[in-house]
Amino acid sequence: MDVTLARTFLAVVETGSFVEAAKRVFVTQSTVSMRIKALEEQLGKTLFERSKAGATLTPAGAQFHKHALAMVRVWEQARLEVALPPGYRAAFTVGGQYSLWDGFLLEWLARMRSKAPDIAFRTQAGFSNVLMQRLVDGTLDIGVMYTPQSRPGFEVEMLFEEELVLVSSETRPPSKPGKDYIYMDWGPEFQADHSLNFPNLSTPGLYMELGSLSLKYLLENQASGYFPKRLVAPHLEAGRLKLITRSPAFHYPAYVVYSSSGDLHLLDLGLKIMRKVAAEHAAV
Repeated sequence: MDVTLARTFLAVVETGSFVEAAKRVFVTQSTVSMRIKALEEQLGKTLFERSKAGATLTPAGAQFHKHALAMVRVWEQARLEVALPPGYRAAFTVGGQYSLWDGFLLEWLARMRSKAPDIAFRTQAGFSNVLMQRLVDGTLDIGVMYTPQSRPGFEVEMLFEEELVLVSSETRPPSKPGKDYIYMDWGPEFQADHSLNFPNLSTPGLYMELGSLSLKYLLENQASGYFPKRLVAPHLEAGRLKLITRSPAFHYPAYVVYSSSGDLHLLDLGLKIMRKVAAEHAAV
């Protein structure tokens, strides 16, 4: 099947409208309609319910959605690997949860590039379920996450235990999250523990998704928030941040997941460096 049809299908899903999807993929509305019709004819199923309000997925469309996502990811991975830049012999794709990129995977990446300068690296970020699906699809070589799934043909190895602690830059830090609290989205695991421990804080005043930006905000403004202890340790030691010991800390083991049929040379090198960086963080 033409990957263009899958892209157009995903554009309609994301926008909820044939008109908006046309703008997204830079074609006319009639072209979008023809592509969706061609896709429905190939699959033998109606994928969208059309109405004045827009387009919604049918049960068959919802079932096809995950396959369309996988098709586009595989195509993008193939395109990148085939079109290697001059001077590179192979591509290696690593994915990690957002919090694990800050201070850990970025450090690993820098060391890998130094040790393997002829490898083109691709990076992705997402939560555990998304990363596991990409590993299964074959669009990831290595995934680093908190809650891996056991799948045939994949190895799972614990790297270190992540500890999220509440820290504050306020002159008089509160004993629990207050009005200047930053809610960082560290993933489903953190969301569940946070809701359990702070049920009355369902709508925080400041919500952020990028750890590096929220830490910068915290250091430059009077605020508090949960962060990986390995990231804030230097600031705690320097006195720029204070640890709120009266609030709970959350612990999440971090794992690396990889296919046992991958490029053994690159996997061995990547895992060796990853274990070393993990050991250094654990020591700190």
